[in-house]
Amino acid sequence: MRKETDFQRDFSVGKVWTNIAAQAVPLTVAQLVQLLYNIVDRIYIGHLPGVGSLALTGIGITFPITTLILAFANLFGTGGAPLFSIERGAKDEEKARNIMGNVFTMILIASVILMTFCYMLRVPMLYLFGASNDTILYAESYLRIYLFGVLFSMIVTGMNGFISALGFPRTAMWTTIIGAVLNLILDPVFIFGLSWGVKGAAAATVISQCVSAVWVMHFLIAGKTTITLKMRYLKLKSSIVLRVLGLGVSGFMQQATNCLVQIVCNVTLQAYGGDLYVGIMTIINSVREIASLPITGISNGGQPVLGYNYGAKKPDRVKEGIRFMAITGIVYTATMWLVIELFPAAFIRIFSNDAQTIALGAKALRIYFMGFVFMSLQFMGQSTFVGLGKSKQAVFFSLLRKVVIVVPLTIFLPMLMGLGTNGVFIAEPISNLIGGLACFITMYRIVYRRL
Repeated sequence: MRKETDFQRDFSVGKVWTNIAAQAVPLTVAQLVQLLYNIVDRIYIGHLPGVGSLALTGIGITFPITTLILAFANLFGTGGAPLFSIERGAKDEEKARNIMGNVFTMILIASVILMTFCYMLRVPMLYLFGASNDTILYAESYLRIYLFGVLFSMIVTGMNGFISALGFPRTAMWTTIIGAVLNLILDPVFIFGLSWGVKGAAAATVISQCVSAVWVMHFLIAGKTTITLKMRYLKLKSSIVLRVLGLGVSGFMQQATNCLVQIVCNVTLQAYGGDLYVGIMTIINSVREIASLPITGISNGGQPVLGYNYGAKKPDRVKEGIRFMAITGIVYTATMWLVIELFPAAFIRIFSNDAQTIALGAKALRIYFMGFVFMSLQFMGQSTFVGLGKSKQAVFFSLLRKVVIVVPLTIFLPMLMGLGTNGVFIAEPISNLIGGLACFITMYRIVYRRL
Protein backbone atom coordinates (compact mmCIF):
# COMPACT_ATOMS: atom_id res chain seq x y z
CA MET A 1 0.00 0.00 0.00
CA ARG A 2 1.39 3.42 -0.94
CA LYS A 3 2.09 5.98 1.72
CA GLU A 4 0.51 9.39 1.40
CA THR A 5 3.90 10.90 0.55
CA ASP A 6 4.10 8.51 -2.42
CA PHE A 7 0.51 9.11 -3.53
CA GLN A 8 0.00 10.08 -7.15
CA ARG A 9 -1.55 13.51 -6.84
CA ASP A 10 -2.74 13.73 -10.43
CA PHE A 11 -6.54 13.70 -10.15
CA SER A 12 -6.87 13.19 -13.92
CA VAL A 13 -5.89 9.50 -13.61
CA GLY A 14 -7.61 6.63 -11.84
CA LYS A 15 -11.31 6.28 -11.09
CA VAL A 16 -12.99 9.60 -10.39
CA TRP A 17 -15.09 8.29 -7.51
CA THR A 18 -12.04 6.83 -5.76
CA ASN A 19 -10.26 10.19 -6.10
CA ILE A 20 -13.25 11.97 -4.57
CA ALA A 21 -13.62 9.35 -1.83
CA ALA A 22 -9.90 9.54 -1.05
CA GLN A 23 -10.36 13.27 -0.51
CA ALA A 24 -13.80 13.13 1.11
CA VAL A 25 -13.26 10.46 3.77
CA PRO A 26 -10.29 12.13 5.48
CA LEU A 27 -11.98 15.53 5.12
CA THR A 28 -15.16 14.19 6.74
CA VAL A 29 -13.17 12.72 9.61
CA ALA A 30 -11.28 15.99 9.93
CA GLN A 31 -14.51 18.01 9.91
CA LEU A 32 -16.04 15.66 12.48
CA VAL A 33 -13.09 16.18 14.75
CA GLN A 34 -13.17 19.92 14.04
CA LEU A 35 -16.82 19.95 15.03
CA LEU A 36 -15.88 18.40 18.36
CA TYR A 37 -14.25 21.73 19.24
CA ASN A 38 -17.68 23.28 19.62
CA ILE A 39 -19.94 20.27 20.12
CA VAL A 40 -18.05 18.96 23.14
CA ASP A 41 -18.12 22.46 24.63
CA ARG A 42 -21.89 22.55 24.22
CA ILE A 43 -22.38 19.09 25.70
CA TYR A 44 -20.35 19.91 28.79
CA ILE A 45 -21.90 23.37 29.17
CA GLY A 46 -25.42 22.01 28.72
CA HIS A 47 -24.89 19.66 31.65
CA LEU A 48 -23.48 22.23 34.10
CA PRO A 49 -25.39 21.74 37.37
CA GLY A 50 -28.14 24.30 37.86
CA VAL A 51 -27.17 26.69 35.04
CA GLY A 52 -26.74 24.35 32.06
CA SER A 53 -29.73 25.55 30.05
CA LEU A 54 -28.93 29.26 30.44
CA ALA A 55 -25.23 28.70 29.79
CA LEU A 56 -25.98 26.67 26.64
CA THR A 57 -28.31 29.42 25.43
CA GLY A 58 -25.53 31.96 26.09
CA ILE A 59 -23.14 29.93 23.93
CA GLY A 60 -25.79 29.84 21.20
CA ILE A 61 -26.01 33.63 21.22
CA THR A 62 -22.32 33.78 20.20
CA PHE A 63 -22.93 31.65 17.08
CA PRO A 64 -23.47 34.60 14.70
CA ILE A 65 -20.09 36.07 15.65
CA THR A 66 -18.16 32.80 15.41
CA THR A 67 -19.95 32.09 12.12
CA LEU A 68 -18.96 35.52 10.80
CA ILE A 69 -15.31 34.73 11.56
CA LEU A 70 -15.71 31.41 9.75
CA ALA A 71 -17.27 33.26 6.81
CA PHE A 72 -14.14 35.34 6.30
CA ALA A 73 -11.91 32.29 6.60
CA ASN A 74 -14.05 30.65 3.89
CA LEU A 75 -13.86 33.80 1.77
CA PHE A 76 -10.14 33.26 1.40
CA GLY A 77 -9.90 29.47 1.76
CA THR A 78 -12.73 28.38 -0.53
CA GLY A 79 -11.72 31.09 -2.99
CA GLY A 80 -8.04 30.18 -3.04
CA ALA A 81 -8.02 26.38 -2.84
CA PRO A 82 -10.13 25.69 -5.99
CA LEU A 83 -8.06 28.20 -8.01
CA PHE A 84 -4.94 26.54 -6.59
CA SER A 85 -6.22 23.15 -7.84
CA ILE A 86 -7.05 24.54 -11.28
CA GLU A 87 -3.53 25.97 -11.68
CA ARG A 88 -2.01 22.68 -10.52
CA GLY A 89 -4.11 20.86 -13.10
CA ALA A 90 -2.83 23.30 -15.73
CA LYS A 91 0.76 22.62 -14.50
CA ASP A 92 1.36 26.27 -13.56
CA GLU A 93 2.98 25.88 -10.13
CA GLU A 94 4.18 29.48 -10.00
CA LYS A 95 0.61 30.79 -10.09
CA ALA A 96 -0.37 28.17 -7.52
CA ARG A 97 2.34 29.40 -5.14
CA ASN A 98 1.23 33.01 -5.53
CA ILE A 99 -2.37 32.07 -4.81
CA MET A 100 -1.47 30.26 -1.59
CA GLY A 101 0.80 33.09 -0.41
CA ASN A 102 -1.78 35.78 -1.11
CA VAL A 103 -4.49 33.85 0.73
CA PHE A 104 -2.29 33.60 3.82
CA THR A 105 -1.63 37.35 3.80
CA MET A 106 -5.34 38.12 3.50
CA ILE A 107 -6.05 35.83 6.45
CA LEU A 108 -3.49 37.64 8.60
CA ILE A 109 -4.96 41.06 7.83
CA ALA A 110 -8.58 39.99 8.25
CA SER A 111 -7.98 38.21 11.57
CA VAL A 112 -6.53 41.33 13.21
CA ILE A 113 -9.41 43.51 11.99
CA LEU A 114 -12.09 41.01 13.03
CA MET A 115 -10.66 40.36 16.48
CA THR A 116 -10.38 44.09 17.25
CA PHE A 117 -13.83 44.97 15.92
CA CYS A 118 -15.69 42.12 17.62
CA TYR A 119 -13.88 42.54 20.94
CA MET A 120 -14.70 46.23 21.19
CA LEU A 121 -18.39 45.75 20.31
CA ARG A 122 -19.00 42.32 21.82
CA VAL A 123 -21.62 43.29 24.43
CA PRO A 124 -23.94 45.38 22.21
CA MET A 125 -23.57 42.78 19.44
CA LEU A 126 -24.66 39.98 21.79
CA TYR A 127 -27.74 41.90 22.91
CA LEU A 128 -28.55 42.62 19.27
CA PHE A 129 -28.24 38.91 18.45
CA GLY A 130 -30.82 37.81 21.04
CA ALA A 131 -29.11 37.80 24.45
CA SER A 132 -31.22 38.46 27.53
CA ASN A 133 -30.11 39.80 30.91
CA ASP A 134 -29.98 36.18 32.11
CA THR A 135 -27.78 34.87 29.30
CA ILE A 136 -25.46 37.83 28.56
CA LEU A 137 -23.04 36.86 31.34
CA TYR A 138 -22.38 33.45 29.82
CA ALA A 139 -22.25 34.72 26.24
CA GLU A 140 -19.83 37.57 27.01
CA SER A 141 -17.57 35.41 29.19
CA TYR A 142 -17.20 32.84 26.40
CA LEU A 143 -16.74 35.32 23.56
CA ARG A 144 -14.20 37.52 25.36
CA ILE A 145 -11.73 34.63 25.51
CA TYR A 146 -12.69 32.99 22.21
CA LEU A 147 -11.80 36.13 20.23
CA PHE A 148 -8.13 35.81 21.16
CA GLY A 149 -8.01 32.70 18.97
CA VAL A 150 -9.37 34.32 15.80
CA LEU A 151 -6.02 34.14 13.98
CA PHE A 152 -5.56 30.46 14.82
CA SER A 153 -9.11 29.60 13.80
CA MET A 154 -8.80 31.38 10.45
CA ILE A 155 -5.46 29.76 9.65
CA VAL A 156 -6.88 26.29 10.31
CA THR A 157 -10.06 26.91 8.30
CA GLY A 158 -8.55 28.99 5.51
CA MET A 159 -5.23 27.21 4.89
CA ASN A 160 -5.98 23.55 5.61
CA GLY A 161 -7.74 23.24 2.25
CA PHE A 162 -4.42 23.80 0.48
CA ILE A 163 -2.97 20.73 2.18
CA SER A 164 -5.86 18.67 0.83
CA ALA A 165 -5.58 20.31 -2.61
CA LEU A 166 -1.92 19.27 -2.70
CA GLY A 167 -3.07 15.66 -2.40
CA PHE A 168 -2.50 15.15 1.33
CA PRO A 169 -6.03 14.70 2.73
CA ARG A 170 -4.82 12.56 5.62
CA THR A 171 -2.42 15.27 6.71
CA ALA A 172 -5.31 17.75 6.51
CA MET A 173 -7.34 15.34 8.64
CA TRP A 174 -4.64 15.31 11.32
CA THR A 175 -4.83 19.10 11.50
CA THR A 176 -8.16 18.86 13.26
CA ILE A 177 -7.61 15.53 15.01
CA ILE A 178 -4.67 16.93 16.96
CA GLY A 179 -6.52 20.03 18.05
CA ALA A 180 -9.77 18.24 18.85
CA VAL A 181 -8.13 15.56 20.97
CA LEU A 182 -6.39 18.30 22.93
CA ASN A 183 -9.73 20.09 23.29
CA LEU A 184 -11.36 16.90 24.58
CA ILE A 185 -8.66 16.64 27.24
CA LEU A 186 -8.68 20.30 28.27
CA ASP A 187 -12.46 20.84 28.34
CA PRO A 188 -13.30 18.82 31.47
CA VAL A 189 -10.13 20.06 33.18
CA PHE A 190 -10.93 23.74 32.60
CA ILE A 191 -14.75 23.59 32.83
CA PHE A 192 -15.12 21.31 35.86
CA GLY A 193 -11.64 20.73 37.34
CA LEU A 194 -10.77 24.43 37.56
CA SER A 195 -14.44 25.51 37.79
CA TRP A 196 -14.03 28.00 34.94
CA GLY A 197 -17.37 27.11 33.31
CA VAL A 198 -17.90 28.75 29.91
CA LYS A 199 -14.55 30.52 30.24
CA GLY A 200 -12.87 27.14 30.45
CA ALA A 201 -14.61 25.97 27.29
CA ALA A 202 -13.37 29.04 25.41
CA ALA A 203 -9.81 28.70 26.73
CA ALA A 204 -9.64 25.03 25.74
CA THR A 205 -10.83 25.92 22.23
CA VAL A 206 -8.27 28.70 21.76
CA ILE A 207 -5.34 26.54 22.92
CA SER A 208 -6.42 23.65 20.71
CA GLN A 209 -6.82 25.84 17.64
CA CYS A 210 -3.38 27.31 18.26
CA VAL A 211 -1.80 23.86 18.15
CA SER A 212 -3.70 22.98 14.94
CA ALA A 213 -2.59 26.24 13.32
CA VAL A 214 1.05 25.45 14.11
CA TRP A 215 0.60 22.03 12.47
CA VAL A 216 -0.83 23.60 9.28
CA MET A 217 1.90 26.21 9.00
CA HIS A 218 4.67 23.67 9.60
CA PHE A 219 3.43 21.52 6.72
CA LEU A 220 2.91 24.40 4.30
CA ILE A 221 6.33 25.89 5.05
CA ALA A 222 8.43 22.74 5.42
CA GLY A 223 6.24 20.08 3.77
CA LYS A 224 7.57 17.49 1.33
CA THR A 225 5.93 19.10 -1.70
CA THR A 226 7.12 21.17 -4.64
CA ILE A 227 4.73 23.95 -3.63
CA THR A 228 5.40 25.52 -0.22
CA LEU A 229 4.58 28.80 1.47
CA LYS A 230 7.45 31.27 1.03
CA MET A 231 7.92 34.94 1.93
CA ARG A 232 8.27 36.12 -1.66
CA TYR A 233 4.74 34.95 -2.46
CA LEU A 234 3.09 36.83 0.44
CA LYS A 235 2.98 40.21 -1.32
CA LEU A 236 -0.57 40.86 -2.42
CA LYS A 237 -1.25 40.99 -6.15
CA SER A 238 -4.48 42.65 -7.19
CA SER A 239 -5.18 40.14 -9.96
CA ILE A 240 -4.93 37.21 -7.54
CA VAL A 241 -6.81 38.96 -4.74
CA LEU A 242 -9.73 39.72 -7.06
CA ARG A 243 -9.84 36.14 -8.36
CA VAL A 244 -9.78 34.69 -4.85
CA LEU A 245 -12.43 37.08 -3.55
CA GLY A 246 -14.57 36.60 -6.65
CA LEU A 247 -14.70 32.84 -6.19
CA GLY A 248 -14.52 32.80 -2.39
CA VAL A 249 -17.49 35.12 -2.02
CA SER A 250 -19.68 32.03 -2.47
CA GLY A 251 -18.21 30.33 0.60
CA PHE A 252 -18.33 33.67 2.40
CA MET A 253 -21.96 34.26 1.54
CA GLN A 254 -22.87 30.74 2.59
CA GLN A 255 -21.50 31.39 6.08
CA ALA A 256 -22.45 35.07 6.22
CA THR A 257 -26.03 34.21 5.37
CA ASN A 258 -25.87 31.49 8.03
CA CYS A 259 -24.87 34.27 10.41
CA LEU A 260 -27.83 36.37 9.29
CA VAL A 261 -30.24 33.44 9.67
CA GLN A 262 -28.89 32.67 13.16
CA ILE A 263 -29.47 36.27 14.22
CA VAL A 264 -33.01 36.36 12.81
CA CYS A 265 -33.84 32.96 14.36
CA ASN A 266 -32.50 33.92 17.80
CA VAL A 267 -34.31 37.26 17.85
CA THR A 268 -37.59 35.76 16.59
CA LEU A 269 -37.44 32.81 18.99
CA GLN A 270 -36.62 35.15 21.88
CA ALA A 271 -39.74 37.15 21.03
CA TYR A 272 -42.08 34.14 20.69
CA GLY A 273 -40.56 31.57 23.06
CA GLY A 274 -37.88 33.16 25.23
CA ASP A 275 -34.52 31.70 26.32
CA LEU A 276 -35.87 28.13 26.22
CA TYR A 277 -36.39 28.17 22.45
CA VAL A 278 -33.11 29.97 21.79
CA GLY A 279 -31.46 27.10 23.65
CA ILE A 280 -33.40 24.55 21.59
CA MET A 281 -32.21 26.23 18.37
CA THR A 282 -28.64 25.98 19.71
CA ILE A 283 -29.13 22.22 20.05
CA ILE A 284 -30.77 21.91 16.61
CA ASN A 285 -27.89 23.82 15.00
CA SER A 286 -25.49 21.39 16.67
CA VAL A 287 -27.42 18.35 15.35
CA ARG A 288 -27.52 19.91 11.87
CA GLU A 289 -23.77 20.42 11.92
CA ILE A 290 -23.25 16.76 12.82
CA ALA A 291 -25.76 15.48 10.25
CA SER A 292 -24.30 17.64 7.47
CA LEU A 293 -20.71 16.45 7.93
CA PRO A 294 -20.63 13.61 5.37
CA ILE A 295 -22.37 15.68 2.70
CA THR A 296 -19.99 18.56 3.38
CA GLY A 297 -17.05 16.16 3.15
CA ILE A 298 -18.22 14.82 -0.20
CA SER A 299 -18.78 18.29 -1.65
CA ASN A 300 -15.48 19.69 -0.35
CA GLY A 301 -13.60 16.54 -1.33
CA GLY A 302 -15.02 16.72 -4.83
CA GLN A 303 -14.05 20.34 -5.47
CA PRO A 304 -10.29 19.81 -6.04
CA VAL A 305 -10.99 16.73 -8.18
CA LEU A 306 -13.53 18.57 -10.34
CA GLY A 307 -11.30 21.65 -10.56
CA TYR A 308 -8.20 19.64 -11.48
CA ASN A 309 -9.95 17.72 -14.27
CA TYR A 310 -11.61 20.92 -15.49
CA GLY A 311 -8.19 22.55 -15.73
CA ALA A 312 -6.81 19.41 -17.42
CA LYS A 313 -9.56 19.59 -20.11
CA LYS A 314 -11.23 16.30 -19.14
CA PRO A 315 -14.99 17.09 -19.17
CA ASP A 316 -16.14 13.45 -19.00
CA ARG A 317 -14.34 12.99 -15.71
CA VAL A 318 -15.91 16.18 -14.36
CA LYS A 319 -19.38 14.86 -15.25
CA GLU A 320 -18.60 11.52 -13.66
CA GLY A 321 -17.58 13.30 -10.47
CA ILE A 322 -20.79 15.33 -10.39
CA ARG A 323 -22.90 12.17 -10.79
CA PHE A 324 -21.10 10.39 -7.97
CA MET A 325 -21.45 13.37 -5.62
CA ALA A 326 -25.16 13.79 -6.37
CA ILE A 327 -26.15 10.14 -5.91
CA THR A 328 -24.10 9.70 -2.75
CA GLY A 329 -25.45 12.92 -1.28
CA ILE A 330 -29.10 12.04 -1.91
CA VAL A 331 -28.79 8.55 -0.46
CA TYR A 332 -27.04 9.79 2.67
CA THR A 333 -29.37 12.71 3.45
CA ALA A 334 -32.47 10.54 2.95
CA THR A 335 -31.08 7.98 5.39
CA MET A 336 -30.13 10.60 7.96
CA TRP A 337 -33.55 12.24 7.74
CA LEU A 338 -35.21 8.89 8.51
CA VAL A 339 -33.00 8.33 11.58
CA ILE A 340 -33.81 11.78 12.98
CA GLU A 341 -37.53 11.34 12.32
CA LEU A 342 -37.52 8.05 14.25
CA PHE A 343 -35.32 9.08 17.18
CA PRO A 344 -35.46 12.88 17.63
CA ALA A 345 -35.37 12.87 21.44
CA ALA A 346 -32.13 10.87 21.48
CA PHE A 347 -30.34 13.71 19.71
CA ILE A 348 -31.69 16.34 22.12
CA ARG A 349 -30.63 14.30 25.19
CA ILE A 350 -27.01 14.53 24.06
CA PHE A 351 -27.07 18.21 24.98
CA SER A 352 -29.63 18.46 27.79
CA ASN A 353 -31.36 16.42 30.49
CA ASP A 354 -34.13 18.99 30.96
CA ALA A 355 -37.50 17.29 30.34
CA GLN A 356 -39.16 20.36 28.79
CA THR A 357 -36.21 20.99 26.48
CA ILE A 358 -36.27 17.36 25.33
CA ALA A 359 -40.02 17.31 24.66
CA LEU A 360 -40.20 20.62 22.79
CA GLY A 361 -36.83 20.15 21.14
CA ALA A 362 -37.73 16.73 19.66
CA LYS A 363 -40.83 18.20 18.01
CA ALA A 364 -38.87 21.16 16.62
CA LEU A 365 -36.07 18.90 15.35
CA ARG A 366 -38.47 16.76 13.30
CA ILE A 367 -39.98 19.84 11.68
CA TYR A 368 -36.57 21.37 10.92
CA PHE A 369 -35.24 18.25 9.15
CA MET A 370 -38.27 17.51 6.95
CA GLY A 371 -36.52 18.80 3.80
CA PHE A 372 -33.00 17.61 4.62
CA VAL A 373 -32.67 15.52 1.46
CA PHE A 374 -33.02 18.64 -0.68
CA MET A 375 -30.11 20.23 1.14
CA SER A 376 -27.82 17.73 -0.61
CA LEU A 377 -28.87 19.19 -3.96
CA GLN A 378 -27.85 22.65 -2.75
CA PHE A 379 -24.49 21.34 -1.56
CA MET A 380 -23.77 19.50 -4.81
CA GLY A 381 -24.77 22.39 -7.04
CA GLN A 382 -22.76 24.87 -4.98
CA SER A 383 -19.65 22.69 -4.84
CA THR A 384 -19.72 22.15 -8.61
CA PHE A 385 -19.98 25.87 -9.30
CA VAL A 386 -17.14 26.63 -6.88
CA GLY A 387 -14.94 23.75 -8.05
CA LEU A 388 -15.16 24.94 -11.66
CA GLY A 389 -14.58 28.59 -10.76
CA LYS A 390 -18.11 29.78 -11.60
CA SER A 391 -18.44 32.30 -8.80
CA LYS A 392 -21.50 34.25 -10.01
CA GLN A 393 -23.81 31.25 -9.93
CA ALA A 394 -22.43 30.07 -6.60
CA VAL A 395 -23.02 33.47 -5.02
CA PHE A 396 -26.53 33.77 -6.44
CA PHE A 397 -27.74 30.48 -5.00
CA SER A 398 -26.12 31.18 -1.63
CA LEU A 399 -28.15 34.37 -1.43
CA LEU A 400 -31.33 32.82 -2.83
CA ARG A 401 -31.79 30.12 -0.20
CA LYS A 402 -30.86 32.07 2.90
CA VAL A 403 -31.55 35.77 2.26
CA VAL A 404 -34.44 35.58 -0.20
CA ILE A 405 -36.22 32.53 1.25
CA VAL A 406 -35.22 31.68 4.86
CA VAL A 407 -35.00 35.15 6.42
CA PRO A 408 -38.43 36.42 5.24
CA LEU A 409 -40.08 33.09 6.14
CA THR A 410 -38.49 33.11 9.60
CA ILE A 411 -39.86 36.58 10.24
CA PHE A 412 -43.36 36.18 8.79
CA LEU A 413 -44.35 32.51 9.28
CA PRO A 414 -44.56 32.82 13.10
CA MET A 415 -47.22 35.51 12.56
CA LEU A 416 -49.41 33.25 10.39
CA MET A 417 -52.12 30.97 11.74
CA GLY A 418 -50.66 31.05 15.24
CA LEU A 419 -47.54 29.11 14.18
CA GLY A 420 -45.33 31.01 16.62
CA THR A 421 -42.00 29.23 17.20
CA ASN A 422 -43.00 26.41 14.81
CA GLY A 423 -42.90 28.95 11.99
CA VAL A 424 -39.18 29.47 12.58
CA PHE A 425 -38.48 25.75 12.23
CA ILE A 426 -40.77 25.30 9.19
CA ALA A 427 -38.78 27.93 7.26
CA GLU A 428 -35.79 25.58 6.91
CA PRO A 429 -37.42 22.68 4.99
CA ILE A 430 -39.24 25.11 2.69
CA SER A 431 -35.95 26.83 1.83
CA ASN A 432 -34.21 23.48 1.27
CA LEU A 433 -36.92 22.40 -1.17
CA ILE A 434 -36.99 25.58 -3.25
CA GLY A 435 -33.31 26.54 -3.01
CA GLY A 436 -31.95 23.02 -3.43
CA LEU A 437 -33.98 22.21 -6.54
CA ALA A 438 -33.25 25.59 -8.14
CA CYS A 439 -29.50 25.30 -7.56
CA PHE A 440 -29.14 21.72 -8.76
CA ILE A 441 -31.36 22.08 -11.84
CA THR A 442 -29.47 25.22 -12.89
CA MET A 443 -26.12 23.46 -12.41
CA TYR A 444 -27.36 20.55 -14.52
CA ARG A 445 -28.52 22.78 -17.36
CA ILE A 446 -25.65 25.29 -17.59
CA VAL A 447 -22.73 23.12 -16.48
CA TYR A 448 -23.34 19.38 -16.73
CA ARG A 449 -25.06 19.36 -20.13
CA ARG A 450 -22.48 21.73 -21.65
CA LEU A 451 -19.35 19.91 -20.50
